[in-house]
Amino acid sequence: MHDNSRLLFEKYATGHFHPSSRVLEIGPDRFPSTYQSIIGDDSITWDTLDLYEHDQLTYSGSAEYSFPVPDDTYDIVLSGQVIEHIPRIWVWMKEVARVCKPGGIVITINPVSWPYHEAPLDCWRVYPEGMKALYEDSQLSVLLSTWESLERPALRYRIPGRSDREQPKLLRFAYRALGLIGFPIECSFDTITIGRKREGYGGLVPKMAALKSGEDDK
Repeated sequence: MHDNSRLLFEKYATGHFHPSSRVLEIGPDRFPSTYQSIIGDDSITWDTLDLYEHDQLTYSGSAEYSFPVPDDTYDIVLSGQVIEHIPRIWVWMKEVARVCKPGGIVITINPVSWPYHEAPLDCWRVYPEGMKALYEDSQLSVLLSTWESLERPALRYRIPGRSDREQPKLLRFAYRALGLIGFPIECSFDTITIGRKREGYGGLVPKMAALKSGEDDK
């Protein structure tokens, strides 16, 4: 979990979490995840899902485009640093929408400036216009979509790249010195998108649509 993802979540997403709600986090970074620790509300049911096997996941070893989750289950479906590793994101997004309740919230945070990194694949960098298209195609009304960096706000000039702690040690120290005199400093830029599932859009229809889309795109 790099700093900008955490900062974007704190700025834009935390207000959507309410006591006693049900949350599904796809691809948590740890247990409890960074996002769950930020919210810090024990009344929230916070379930987790990932492709790999782990005994602390709620849904372990799940299929990429077919979650073992009933329709319309969660108030919030959240993912951070996941969508760039999904080859057919248009199919995946429909499955994300399927398990969200009508009127519920879908939150995604994804990098736009990070170098290639496999996990085991690295497929996409998506700006707000692309995320809006994905959300709207999955019957999610976009409430917010923006790309920015909140890292090192005191610096005047920042260029898209990696987070401070992910840079080579010597480069990091050089940037810290040069940034004080106005030299452009590498920081992580990410897109955060928040959308609401449209009322009356039942779970069965998007699931069938996702499966059909997957067949058509093979």
